Amino acid sequence: MSRIIALDYGERRIGVALSDPTRTIASPLTTLQRRAGKRPPWPEIGALIAEQEVTEAVIGLPLPLSGFENEWVAEVRAFGAELERRTGLPVHWMDERMSSVQAERAVRGSGLRKGQREEKGRVDAAAAAVILTTYLALRRNQQINEAGAEE
Repeated sequence: MSRIIALDYGERRIGVALSDPTRTIASPLTTLQRRAGKRPPWPEIGALIAEQEVTEAVIGLPLPLSGFENEWVAEVRAFGAELERRTGLPVHWMDERMSSVQAERAVRGSGLRKGQREEKGRVDAAAAAVILTTYLALRRNQQINEAGAEE
């Protein structure tokens, strides 16, 4: 089976998580650096997708608490459209509100030394894993509901 990649797109970093081949478990993979206002690191993203045999992508959608889309959401959507254009992967969107808070809690509780826990990149990759975990759970629930409806 193939994997799903999740991307937590930020101004300075892009957190990356990956599903296992059965699409059951999401794990933080890495964090890609980018300079604010600059292009995303497309070669690195393309290499990860090829190396990991990815066939779908999930991108965290940074909706504000109001739910209304703003300029930042538009930039993230443009990134997703470009990812789809460059790779041909279907892109799925996942509301990422509170994913960073969950990721920070998970990293804090991981048993790592304080310096390692406070690395921003570690939190970004963990946030991508939270986004992917949520997506995988919703997808499983949808499949279960569809199977139940067929009976």
